[in-house]
Amino acid sequence: MSHLASVPSDLVKGINVDRPLPDPELGALWNSIVLDAQLKEQLLGQAVLNFTMRRKVSRTVLPLHGVILLVGPPGTGKTSLARGLAHRVAESFKGKEFRLVEVEPHSLTSSMMGKSQRAVTDLFSKTIAEAALRGPTIVLLDEVETLAADRAKMSMDANPIDAHRATDAVLVQLDALAQQYPDLLFVATSNFPKAVDSAFTSRCDLVLEIPLPEAAACRQILVECLNGLAESYPAMQALAKSKELDACAAAAVGLDGRAIRKTVAAALSSSLSIALNPDTLTLPVLRDALERARKMRTEGGLQR
Repeated sequence: MSHLASVPSDLVKGINVDRPLPDPELGALWNSIVLDAQLKEQLLGQAVLNFTMRRKVSRTVLPLHGVILLVGPPGTGKTSLARGLAHRVAESFKGKEFRLVEVEPHSLTSSMMGKSQRAVTDLFSKTIAEAALRGPTIVLLDEVETLAADRAKMSMDANPIDAHRATDAVLVQLDALAQQYPDLLFVATSNFPKAVDSAFTSRCDLVLEIPLPEAAACRQILVECLNGLAESYPAMQALAKSKELDACAAAAVGLDGRAIRKTVAAALSSSLSIALNPDTLTLPVLRDALERARKMRTEGGLQR
């Protein structure tokens, strides 16, 4: 059963989730993302600051727009981190009801002249503004380059006038919403930060790069994955505790968290005997799978 609450069909196109916060399921997402504790603390601090300071301090003193941008390679957990952040922010303000609104950017694009601009304007000025009127609201803008594409790099063959106007509309609406709704926070993500318009990034209060995991983080991901498997296959617990797991973690450096977990599955399917009895998985088999996955990633042969 999915816990992502779909919004009513009569709402404007562009919103696919509208859910109350806090939500423990999203808290689990926050905990599942293996990231340097200082980076997580900075991210949470910036988000909380949005709701403690913007009502009290003039924008001429601190020009906060209420926008955070998470960038980094695919698979590093940016979207899960953003959802988990929404829960942690709401959890920090006891007694306040927050909401998480998720935008579906691809549903706003159109080849028809002017339609994208109108859809973006309606989304921000009506739907998001109305959500902000109900109380503190966090808006997830996943793959924000779809909405705020770098206008300087747009192809003349891809209806650049509409695309330019759609980006213009995003910027205008961000400015208007920042002025009118201090209890509104946008958390945007991008796998391709160079494709995001510089005028959008200039409005961000924080741009945080979510890096690929280092060896220690790779080990933690593997331990969590193996311990999770151990609930059904007890022999996995011994693998998670083995000192030989360090070699697997070293082999995993260069892979993102999603790829590491998928490679564990690849190791489990590496032979019929292991697939029939996953308890027979060994760390050398896992290490070989990780080394192959990293080689494919390095050579550009692995599709994320």
